[in-house]
Amino acid sequence: MATQVNEKSEYDDFPNEKSTPLENKVELHEHEEQDEFIDEPRQFTVRAVLVGSVLGLVVAASNMYTGLKAGWTFGAALWGSIFGFLLLKLLTRITGGIFGPKENTVCQTAATAAGGLSAGFITAIPAMYRMDLMGGRKPNEDVLALFLWSICSAFFGMFFAVPLRQHFVINQDLVFPTPRAAAETIKSLHRAGSAAAKDAKESGIVMGASFVISMVWGTLAHFVPGILGDLHILYYMGKAAANEAVMNADAKWGWYFSWDFAFFGAGLMTPGSTVFSFMAGSITAFGIAGPLMTDAGYLWGKPGFERPKTVLPGPVASATSWFIWPGIAMMVFASFSELGANWRSLWFSLKVVIHEGRNLIRKLTKKEALTATVVHVSKDTTPEHEQIPTSWWVGGLVISTLFTILVMYFNFQVPVYATIGVVLLSFLLAFVGLQSTGETDINPTGAVGKVTQLVFSRIPGAEPHIVQKTNLMCANIAAAACSQAVDMVSDLKTAQLTKASPRAMLGAQIIGSVFAIGIAIPLFLLYATAYPCILKSDNATPCQFPTPAVNAWESTCRLLTGGGTIPKESMIATIVLGLLAVLNVYVRVKFVPDAWKPYWPNLNAFGLGFVNAGVNTPCCMLIGWVAGQLWLKFGKASHGRLMYSVSAGLISGIGIAGVIKAALTIGGVPGKNSIIGCGPGGDLC
Repeated sequence: MATQVNEKSEYDDFPNEKSTPLENKVELHEHEEQDEFIDEPRQFTVRAVLVGSVLGLVVAASNMYTGLKAGWTFGAALWGSIFGFLLLKLLTRITGGIFGPKENTVCQTAATAAGGLSAGFITAIPAMYRMDLMGGRKPNEDVLALFLWSICSAFFGMFFAVPLRQHFVINQDLVFPTPRAAAETIKSLHRAGSAAAKDAKESGIVMGASFVISMVWGTLAHFVPGILGDLHILYYMGKAAANEAVMNADAKWGWYFSWDFAFFGAGLMTPGSTVFSFMAGSITAFGIAGPLMTDAGYLWGKPGFERPKTVLPGPVASATSWFIWPGIAMMVFASFSELGANWRSLWFSLKVVIHEGRNLIRKLTKKEALTATVVHVSKDTTPEHEQIPTSWWVGGLVISTLFTILVMYFNFQVPVYATIGVVLLSFLLAFVGLQSTGETDINPTGAVGKVTQLVFSRIPGAEPHIVQKTNLMCANIAAAACSQAVDMVSDLKTAQLTKASPRAMLGAQIIGSVFAIGIAIPLFLLYATAYPCILKSDNATPCQFPTPAVNAWESTCRLLTGGGTIPKESMIATIVLGLLAVLNVYVRVKFVPDAWKPYWPNLNAFGLGFVNAGVNTPCCMLIGWVAGQLWLKFGKASHGRLMYSVSAGLISGIGIAGVIKAALTIGGVPGKNSIIGCGPGGDLC
């Protein structure tokens, strides 16, 4: 593991979170040859991509649920690695042939691609319908436009990410925690006589059991929400003590316990510094400052981006709309500060990209290639016949770019020059996403979207609705490109560690993305039909989904395009905390000893606590993290073997439960059959 990685990470893991048996294998086996593994004449197989893609569809359902509920999505790498191993092992007995770690890597890559196409459907797309930018149509009337957009978002970022492998995977050799864990899991499962191979069945049973528990519990919560959904402990404590402030902490500010297994699972995997910073941000905004500012008459309460009719003149904003700007500033400035801290490697990478681009032009014009101006010996040991040919990714990039320009112009009325501009901007912002993901396992697509919205806040001479649509869709392109680029490079990192073919990874990504396109739109239509409140921004409509990401994109668009204002004090806090985020990164990189860095405050996650008004999410993650630490303390061996399996099962199960509950709602099956624990008249549920 490269030394410099530990000097730059804003989200460095706690030492005990990197000391599990699985993670220790990274150091022991990272540079081993794979002579111990069976020779695989074929890596890219039909069975691998089909199994991986089907597994990825389960994660796609989970991501639509968690994305609409809390703005979070999860990858399918570990899910595809472990379950893919079990299913392909079974298929090998039926179909014959050789099954090894490289084919397993292809399977998990297809799963990652099939499960990762939800970004636009939990951000910009719902925001456009909320703002009535689609001509008064409903999503089921725009299936073709949404289908074409899905194709753009699936392939554009994938192709331009291919040349970035050299910088992030080979030269920097960034950690990429989840892809690395997936690679080590795959190698352990296939290592002859290894404990992991013998425990594969146990991992599958545990993952399946946690999946079923999460799915069944989440489905039953449709009928008994006050017991199996949310526990309003503070409300009933306050009612018993006749303390209105304690009751309001639950009823008005959302401080209640939620049986949200997806975020229990996320807490198991997330570094403690991230969890505690996220929790601290939520407490600061919605537990201390927000209530105090509301009591002082400065804010009108927690929710809402538009002033409710019941609110008298005086309060300037809600806590949600006031704190979102400092939160976004901390996330964006922290990400760019990390980028600045690594300017030397990025500058070298940029020179390499320019050099290769010039050589590509010279090759097309049949001129002699330029000699490298930088002396550099590549550390890439991948055979030439397994590398992705330049013509593949260049051709794919050109076609996907032209296709994106046409779709944006004819289906969303985005000017051609704006799409060309955001294509170039997406490439630069992908560096931010890849640097953050490679070091911290967190992809700041939200921050990427906000930066793009800021850039495209004005279009000379355009009508207001075109300006707003351009603002949202350009940001949507950048965020989707960043997401797909991170997925592609992450899979190439896993392939590097398992010595699998990058060419096979690209094929698996393409096939998995086709499956993703096929499932993303039906899932979105299912949720939009079952819960119409997702597409409405009025505060009077109760909704089971807080949609924090949609709220953030909508309010940012309204503000930047002239439809809103930021309170002066919020702007001051935005500037101060943005600068503090820069200073925090600088101090950690330059002055904080390595032993202290895992415990250093993470202002990116702190800012996320400001943006995500669903305060039960960090609570659930904290509970999951604490449970994980207790498990690590009292069962270290089983924690190393099974923690990722439990986490993946919990996250995936609750997503399928969300789909089932949406189907029940559309089918007219009533929820809230029991309002026990739901407050007077069931209002709290």
